[in-house]
Amino acid sequence: MFAEEMGFLGCLTLLLAYGGILGFALMITTSARSAFARLLACGIGFSIFCYMFVNMAMVMGLVPVVGMPLPMISYGGTALITVMALLGLLMSVHLGRGFAMPARG
Repeated sequence: MFAEEMGFLGCLTLLLAYGGILGFALMITTSARSAFARLLACGIGFSIFCYMFVNMAMVMGLVPVVGMPLPMISYGGTALITVMALLGLLMSVHLGRGFAMPARG
């Protein structure tokens, strides 16, 4: 539906925006100070990638239709809340990168 309304340039812009989100998650993963923050950011990035990949693969007919919405585009109440919570956690990891982590003896 999005491709019909927006055309090629709209789809390309959407893919670039998703690529930016995944790049931001990768940058946060590499700059995190603790192992937990790195794993959290990596898991969030992978989760968002899975949402995007499965939805786009369903639309192209590569995988069976399972009803997973496209993040921030398709309407799905629980999925939308989940993706927004994941992005909030990702931003929290980004903001916490400047704090020194105490070492345990």
